[in-house]
Amino acid sequence: MRSAGHIVRGFTATLAARAVYMLSSALLMYLLAGYFLDPDEYGLLFWTIGILAVVQLGADLGFGKSAARYVAEYGETDPRQIPHVIRYVIGYKLVAVSVVAGLLLIGARPLAAALGEPAAAPFLTAGVLLVVAKSFGVFPEVVFQGSNRLVYSAGVRAVGGASRLVFAVVFVVAGFGALGAFFGYVVGYAIAAVVGLTAVYLSVYSAYEPATEMDDGLSRRLLEYSVPLTATRGANVLDKQIDIVLVGVFLNSTAVAFYTLAKQITDFVLAPAESLGFVISPNFGEGKAGGDVDGARALYETALSNALALYVPAAVGLVIVAEPFVVLVFGAEYATAATLLQLLSVFVVLQTITNLTSDGLDYLGRARERAIAKGVTSVGNFGLNLLLIPAFGVVGAAVATVVTHAVYVSVTLYVVHDELSLRYRSLAVEAGRVLSITGVMAATVVVVTPPITTIPLLVFAVTIGVLAWALLAVASGVIELGTIRTTLG
Repeated sequence: MRSAGHIVRGFTATLAARAVYMLSSALLMYLLAGYFLDPDEYGLLFWTIGILAVVQLGADLGFGKSAARYVAEYGETDPRQIPHVIRYVIGYKLVAVSVVAGLLLIGARPLAAALGEPAAAPFLTAGVLLVVAKSFGVFPEVVFQGSNRLVYSAGVRAVGGASRLVFAVVFVVAGFGALGAFFGYVVGYAIAAVVGLTAVYLSVYSAYEPATEMDDGLSRRLLEYSVPLTATRGANVLDKQIDIVLVGVFLNSTAVAFYTLAKQITDFVLAPAESLGFVISPNFGEGKAGGDVDGARALYETALSNALALYVPAAVGLVIVAEPFVVLVFGAEYATAATLLQLLSVFVVLQTITNLTSDGLDYLGRARERAIAKGVTSVGNFGLNLLLIPAFGVVGAAVATVVTHAVYVSVTLYVVHDELSLRYRSLAVEAGRVLSITGVMAATVVVVTPPITTIPLLVFAVTIGVLAWALLAVASGVIELGTIRTTLG
C-alpha cells in the first residue's frame, strides 16, 4: 500500500484541483441559472445532457476503470505491461465511441420526437461531439487514478472545468443561448481530452519499456473485467441521470431546472468526500495484495468516521438554510428547488459513504458484487421514479433517490466489511457522537440566528453553524487531528 504521506499529498492536491473544478462549475451554475437562462432553458440544457449521459454508456463501457485496475495491479508486479494495457483499451474505446457516435448522429431527431421534446433535437445532434470529447476527456483521469498520479488526474478535471466555464459563458454572451452553453461543455471536455491524453502518453505510457510479449490473456481480461464495471457505471448513470430524464418526460423543462439545481448543489457540497474516495480507493487493492489488511481497514475507518463528522452536520445545516439560500442566490422563481434540496440532504450523507466505498470495491476485486448491488438498486430507482413522479412530481424523484441509495449503501458496507472486517461497534459509537454534536449545532443555529432575509444574514448563520460544529467536534474528540496524522501521514 502507498505511503501515508503519499495519500495526504494526493488528497491535498486532488482537493485543490477539484476545488477549481467545483468552483468553476458552481459559478457556471450561478451564471446560467441566475442571469443568462430562464428556468425552461436551463432545464432543457440539463435534460439533454442527462439523456446524453445515458447514451455515453455505450461509448465508455467499463474500459477506463478496467484499465485503471490493471495499471494499478501491474504497477506493483510488472510495469512493462502497462503500455499494452493502455494501447488495447484505447483501441477498444475508439471502436465503441465510433459506433455510438454514428448511431446518435442518425437517431438524434427521432429520439427527440419520441421523448416529446423536438426542441432537444439540436442538442442531441451536437451531442455526438459531446460524447466523443467526454469519453476521451474523462479517460485520463481514471488512468491517472489507477497509476496513483493523483495530481495529474485532478489537474485534468480542473482544466476541463475551467475551460467549460469560460467557453460556455462566451458562447451564451455571444447570443447562442442554451445551445451555446452546451457547446461550452463540448469545448471543455475536448480541451481536457487533449491535455489528459498527452499527459498519459508522456507520464504513463512512455514511462515504461513495453514487455516483448503481452501477458497471456490480458486483452481478454481487460474486456471481461469491463463487463461488471459497465454494469456498475450504467447503474450509476441511472441513479444520477434517469430521474432527470423522467422528470422531463413526465413533467416539463422547468421542473427539470428545479430538480437539477438541487442535485448540482449537493454535488458541490460532496466534492471533498469525492476527492478523498478517489485518492484512497487504489490503496485498498494495494493493501490487500500486499497483505496489509489492517492498514487498509484503519485507513477506511478513519476516512469514514471523519467524513461523517463533517457531512452529517453539513446535511442538517443544509436543511436549515436551504430555502433562504436558494431564493437569495438564484431567485424566487427557483423556490421549489429548496424543498428538493432539503430532501436530498439525506442523500448527501448516503453519497458521502458511497464516495468512500464504491471505487474501493473495484480495487478490492469485488466489482461483480458492486455491479449487482448497483444494478438492482438502480432498477428499483427507475421503477420508483415511474411510480412517484406522476403522483408527487419532482418530490417523488427526490424520495426515490434517497430510498434506493440507502439500500445500496447498506449492501456496499457489508461487502467492505467482508473484505476488511470493519469494527462496526466502534463506528456506531462514533456515529452516535456525531449525531449528538449535530443536534447541539443545529439548535445553536436556530436559536442564535435571526430570520434569514439577506445574504449577510445567510453568511452569518452558516458561520455560526461552522464555528459551533468545529468547537464541539474538537472538544469532544470526534475530530482528532493527531489520529488523522498518525493514520494518514
